[in-house]
Amino acid sequence: MKQHITTIVVAAASALCTMGIFSFKTTAPDNGATPVNYIYKQITAVESVVPGGMGRSRLLTTDDGGQMLEKELKNFYSMVGINFENIANNDRVIVDRLNDYSAQGWELVQVSTATNQQSSNGSSSGGIFITRYMLRKLR
Repeated sequence: MKQHITTIVVAAASALCTMGIFSFKTTAPDNGATPVNYIYKQITAVESVVPGGMGRSRLLTTDDGGQMLEKELKNFYSMVGINFENIANNDRVIVDRLNDYSAQGWELVQVSTATNQQSSNGSSSGGIFITRYMLRKLR
C-alpha cells in the first residue's frame, strides 16, 4: 500500500513538473511573416444629463484629415425629466455611425464609459455620460 502511494506521488510530481516546463516554453518567431499593422479611430459620445435639457450632447469623430466631425445628439433629460425617446434617438445615431464605419472595414475593438457629475454648493446640477468606441482596420 505504501509503495502504491509513493508511485502515485512520484507520477503526480512528474506530471506537474512536465506541465510547468512546457507552460513557460516560448514559441519561435515566425520568420518571414509580417506583423499585423492596424490604424485606429475613436468615436466619442458625450451625452448630457443636465436637468431640463439644457446640456449639449454630441457624437464626435476625427476624420482622416484631422477634422472633427460633430453630430448632435439629444439630451437625456427634457423639461419634465428623463426622455426615453431622446435616448432611443441617440442609440440610433450611434449605431448608424458604427454601421457606416463597419461597412468601410472598421472593426469595433473596445468600448469604455465614464461619467462626470457636476455639482455646485453641494447639490447635483447634472453632468455628462461619455462613451468611447475604439475601432481598427488593417492598414
